Amino acid sequence: MQKLYGTVVPIVTPLTDKDTIDTQSLKNLVNHVIDGGLQCLYPCGTTGEMMYLTVEERKLTAEVTVTEAAGRVPVFVHVGAWNLKDTIELAQHAEKIGADGIGVVTPSFYKLSDQGLIDFYVSVANRVSKDFPVYMYAIPQNAINDVNPAVCEAVAKQCPNVVGIKYSYPDFTKLQQFMMVNDEKFSVLVGPDHLFEALCAVGGDGVVSGNAMIIREHYAAVWDAIQKKDFDLATKYQRRTNVLNATMCAINNIAAYKVILKEEGIIRTSNMRRPMENLTPDQEKALLNEMRRLDYKHVLI
Repeated sequence: MQKLYGTVVPIVTPLTDKDTIDTQSLKNLVNHVIDGGLQCLYPCGTTGEMMYLTVEERKLTAEVTVTEAAGRVPVFVHVGAWNLKDTIELAQHAEKIGADGIGVVTPSFYKLSDQGLIDFYVSVANRVSKDFPVYMYAIPQNAINDVNPAVCEAVAKQCPNVVGIKYSYPDFTKLQQFMMVNDEKFSVLVGPDHLFEALCAVGGDGVVSGNAMIIREHYAAVWDAIQKKDFDLATKYQRRTNVLNATMCAINNIAAYKVILKEEGIIRTSNMRRPMENLTPDQEKALLNEMRRLDYKHVLI
């Protein structure tokens, strides 16, 4: 089964001035990521403002992404939703349209027991084909619920198509524990970008990074150095990305991505889906000025 690796890019969801999905901008963005040499597209994730999109909008976004990618890179669609019914509907839709796999965030807002989380993931994984890859996804600082290695082990034993996890909390010990799941065959990707190199150095598979949409060349350079096991060089590239990412994530990282993508002519508006906030004009100006000062287009070491 297909597994994720390298830099997986959770793309933003471009919106028109009428607050609808901007499909042309989305196509531009898909090509922007692929042309940057990154390894996978991940639409409708946290960076894609997933919980503020309707089920139909998420289906459209997935369809456009899969069609435009046209097999050039894998597309794993994030399908976690506010309830189990919508999650299963989105999961089955992703498989139907030819996605390479799915990610599924933990249920949000209400706290569940470990058994409740196991039951949730088993329910989703059993409603798609047994050879259709599923990644668990935990971001406890947003979703309330977290998962532990025992939960992953229980799910993986019952559902062989649950092949890994995207873990978006900076707990390096736990990340290494996830690698022991399923006889050390569990794929582990990290959400916090600053752990990209470190995770891969101890056996992890990669990073899920919205920042990589903007500084594609930097992430491609980190991954290339990791593949060559030149960790001295990878560390230099990683530190450069850390500086740039601190600027993009200083206020509202998703809005910042849209501002820069609009400035580069890749998407047409920087609109956020309400109640998410746009950057103010002053914030936009400060962001662009600082990124230019940092010469963000060039990979420097």
